[in-house]
Amino acid sequence: MDLKLATEIGKCLSNQTRVKIMEWLKEPALNFYPDEPLKHAQDGVCVTYIQEKAQLSQSTISTYLTNMEKCGLLIITRHGKWSYFKRNEDTIANYCKFISNQ
Repeated sequence: MDLKLATEIGKCLSNQTRVKIMEWLKEPALNFYPDEPLKHAQDGVCVTYIQEKAQLSQSTISTYLTNMEKCGLLIITRHGKWSYFKRNEDTIANYCKFISNQ
């Protein structure tokens, strides 16, 4: 990981809601409707569920998720008009390693 990418990730994580999203996505079954199975759960969580839990506008959540995906924190999978997000554990591990070596 280079300094530029680490800086972009740091910017994404400088917002409490984005950090919460990362926490929620770590255990999606517990954080998003634990009593009902999630459709396409292997691909992550639908934007709608994230937006409802965060209680922010759809446009704000979409901007957050897009920025997090661009810097590699999240992986997006699309099924028709629906977008699903999950954590990119490889990038997270590389970021933690980079930070611990600085």
